[in-house]
Amino acid sequence: MYEQSAHADAVYASAQSVAASSTIVASWRRCMTMHRLAPEEKRLPVRLSDQEFRLARQQSERLVVEAADELGRLFSTVGRAGCCLLLTDRDGIALERRGTAGDDQEFQNLGLWTGSVWTEASIGTNGIGTALADDRAVTIVRDQHFFCSNINLSCTTAPIRDHRGLMAGALDVSTCREDVNDVTLAIIYQTVREAAMRIELGLFRSAFAGARFVMVPTDSGSTSALLAVDRNDMLLGATRAARVALKLDDNRISAGVPAADALRESHPGDEEALQEAERAALLRALSRANGNVTQAALALGMNRATLHRKMRKLDLH
Repeated sequence: MYEQSAHADAVYASAQSVAASSTIVASWRRCMTMHRLAPEEKRLPVRLSDQEFRLARQQSERLVVEAADELGRLFSTVGRAGCCLLLTDRDGIALERRGTAGDDQEFQNLGLWTGSVWTEASIGTNGIGTALADDRAVTIVRDQHFFCSNINLSCTTAPIRDHRGLMAGALDVSTCREDVNDVTLAIIYQTVREAAMRIELGLFRSAFAGARFVMVPTDSGSTSALLAVDRNDMLLGATRAARVALKLDDNRISAGVPAADALRESHPGDEEALQEAERAALLRALSRANGNVTQAALALGMNRATLHRKMRKLDLH
């Protein structure tokens, strides 16, 4: 009881201090000023009705489908260490959960269950709500939570973005173990971020099925910076990392941008580009025909003599 009282006093003192400044204190201030919460309150996160929950899942069906395998892999890594996993939508609604039966009651008592709403407005500073509010991966450790009732909980959360780079949801790993240390939390943090990134890439690829994907070189070496390109080298879409690296937005993409231009690659004039395109088409046909000119000509819909003439013109003999 004293521990909870001391925590509430610390939250009030830090949130009201002009000098105190950190991500956690900023969240505490939001909880007090924007959401009118008090740290000493005894409360659980808001829970949806069955009908509201079904609707939320329907609206995020693609996210749930794409995340299923990744949730399984992640749980096989951290599940036995006393952790539970939550997948939420962009509104902090827990859509999917993974946990071991022996830990279920403890997590359910805290509201770490499907249908619960883990925003800051609902349950104060917490991994999911703060990650969504700050638009970045976070770890909220024990007494960094806003409410006294959550100070035994440690949460690591990474946001998940859709094919347009907009917030789609969040992936969270939480534990109540007292022996969790900084090294373990750092490993969990990196693991959760990587899992969230793979879910993002799955959402991106499914949104542009049949497209060609091009990796964008970035200073950080991120593998999540991808472009979706059609058969004519026109840009169809870009992940958030690619949008940031290339200064792309929906308006520029929808206006029609050649991938080479987006990547700022040097390119030949129109006449030379046309020849290069023809050369590429002939090379593909010849490769597929294992160098047989007659078969390649048939595939291209021209006679053998015409193909030979084009090959001489383009120096393909």
